[in-house]
Amino acid sequence: MTFADRLADAVRRTGTPLCVGIDPWPERLPGRGAGAEPTLHELAALSRRFGLAVVEAARGLVPAVKPQFAFFEAMGPAGMHALADVCAAARDAGLLVVGDAKRGDIGSTASAYAAATLAPSAPFPCDALTVSPFLGPDTLEPFVGAARAHGRGLFVLLRTSNPGSARWQAPVVDDLTAWIAAQNAGDGGYGPVGAVVGATHDEGLVLRARLPHTWLLVPGFGAQGGSAAAARTMLDGEGLGALINSSRAATFPATADPRFDADPATWIRARVHATIAELAAG
Repeated sequence: MTFADRLADAVRRTGTPLCVGIDPWPERLPGRGAGAEPTLHELAALSRRFGLAVVEAARGLVPAVKPQFAFFEAMGPAGMHALADVCAAARDAGLLVVGDAKRGDIGSTASAYAAATLAPSAPFPCDALTVSPFLGPDTLEPFVGAARAHGRGLFVLLRTSNPGSARWQAPVVDDLTAWIAAQNAGDGGYGPVGAVVGATHDEGLVLRARLPHTWLLVPGFGAQGGSAAAARTMLDGEGLGALINSSRAATFPATADPRFDADPATWIRARVHATIAELAAG
């Protein structure tokens, strides 16, 4: 099955388009405590525990999780080992893994990034990867080739959720939208090349109409201020076509909570249930 088909099946099976982000913020990790500053190895161990707790909490409830590579990379080699464990555990749990790495580079370097995440033997196994188009369309070709060859997907940065995105993204959105649409034109239904479109923008309906064969990854719902109603405009008439992400709001308490520290998986599972309900009500 293609990534697009597997994602559609997962959304139908779970009944929600929610994707739960795995962002191991060092200051907020469960079990960190208020003692001495932890070492990178200690932070990596706490991040691994947190990531596995999110996987356990999300199992069977949502179609996908989205590990944020940067947080793990900041913890050095031990953090990267933790990332590999979390990605593998998520796939073993039946969750699709969207690697949020925003990779993008020329030729052989792009191929290496793709091999690290999208190949069958990838050390950081992902079902899809976020990629940056800033260096030009030729730099995305190795990612597209790997995605098609291995039944994986991509999410190209198109209109991201950060406040300053319009300055450099708005001038190229038409050309980039056309390029993404062309990649999926011959696939019949949804194709392997998706797009990142933030819930904090007003263009959702327009881009949804212009990308009828494109899965959208929708950040910004929750902690960044995007509403459930705005996020749901990205869905098609069958409730498919968009994977709506929530990271901080779905996995961290607003204030210190001893239950979160003691049993993060149980606490996060309850929060995921609440986030699913919030999104459905929107």
